[in-house]
Amino acid sequence: MKGEKLENIDAYISTFSEEIQLILTSIRKRINSIAPKAEESMSYGMPAFKLNGKPLIYFGGYKNHIGFYALPSGNVAFKKELANYKTGKGSIQFPLEKPMPWKLIEKIVKFRMEEIQSKN
Repeated sequence: MKGEKLENIDAYISTFSEEIQLILTSIRKRINSIAPKAEESMSYGMPAFKLNGKPLIYFGGYKNHIGFYALPSGNVAFKKELANYKTGKGSIQFPLEKPMPWKLIEKIVKFRMEEIQSKN
């Protein structure tokens, strides 16, 4: 996968093990159900969603974790709930050996969606 430019989210997801494919597909479905008007694309080599032309959420699969990118505002807003996860300025790592925090992921997507919509 490294160095390979993937054209869409399906192609991206297909490069992972079945376990990771299931998680990535579930994240994609959840984002689509919460933000049905968001546009899917590939950006920075990973699945991305835009709403009203603005970045909503990015996510990606890795050997030991799922990367979730809620931009800095998402990380700041959920700082307390993200305390048990490795985070960066706008990145979150959800370890594969732990259950995915689905409710938290959904809350972050909703927050980002409301944030974008309030700026229009």
